Amino acid sequence: MKAFILNKYDKKAILQLTDVPEPTLRDHDVLVEIHAAGLNLLDSKVKSGEFKQLLPYKLPLILGHDVAGIVTQVGTNVTKVKVGDEVFSRPSDGRIGAFAERIAIDEKDVALKPKSISMDEAASLPLVALTAWQALVEQLQVRKGQKVFIQAGSGGVGTIAIQLATHLGATVATTAGAGSFAMLKNLGADVLIDYKTQSFDTILQGYDAVLNSQDQPTLEKSLTILKRGGKVVSISGPPTADLAKQTGAPWYVKLLLTLISSGIRRKARNLGVDYSFLFMRADGTQLAELGKLVEAGILKPVVDKVFPFAQTNEALAYVESGRAKGKVVVTMK
Repeated sequence: MKAFILNKYDKKAILQLTDVPEPTLRDHDVLVEIHAAGLNLLDSKVKSGEFKQLLPYKLPLILGHDVAGIVTQVGTNVTKVKVGDEVFSRPSDGRIGAFAERIAIDEKDVALKPKSISMDEAASLPLVALTAWQALVEQLQVRKGQKVFIQAGSGGVGTIAIQLATHLGATVATTAGAGSFAMLKNLGADVLIDYKTQSFDTILQGYDAVLNSQDQPTLEKSLTILKRGGKVVSISGPPTADLAKQTGAPWYVKLLLTLISSGIRRKARNLGVDYSFLFMRADGTQLAELGKLVEAGILKPVVDKVFPFAQTNEALAYVESGRAKGKVVVTMK
């Protein structure tokens, strides 16, 4: 089958389109004919080698963490789905590979595709929707009446997180360029801050929760807008020792992450707030719940551009440019 492969870790690496062996199907796996694949900054970070100590992939590697397609074969122990089902998934770490014609995925990481959306839209959702759910529902435990600050509202995670936080009953503040304000207001944002002309820490105060996706200075400012007992979850770092536990990394990686995150954890403690890092995980059960929200019209995919599969490198470059509003997808059909 055809696939785009990464031959070496390099920030500037170009993925190579080549023929690769068909996926090997395990007892609990489903084989999916890929119709569309979503792209994420995580693909770029894996490409650059940023996670090679935590996720020791064997090269050459097929990138791609978001997939939508049709089940064409099932393993002997599969019970959740059947041949012919339309599904979407964020394959688990160690088994990614959406930039290809087919992929084998453990059935626990798969959910039925919402019927109300296209394959392209479905492929845009898994990673960012699961990230939003795990940040807002699991870690921040957002409740009705709370105030939540979601950074970079026009990005892939931001567009879904705003909708989910609104559904949970929170007042939502976000940052973006003024040109995105109309879209974000339509998604449910209550407080819109132009990051080019305004500093959010001079506007927001007494917030219950922050979803941080930006750099260290932005994270440090985010701590100051929280009320005592507030929480910040970061998806951009610095990672804590919990990430080493999650990925099964060696003890010295755990020690390194403890040191790396010590400064921000200390600052959070001094302000009476809580800091945690989120490295989202695959979860088909959660994805099925998110699919129900899509079917109910509560969550709407936001797709910026769709590229043909042959232009996967161009699509990834567009993601890396930071100009995308919502998600970028490559389509095989």
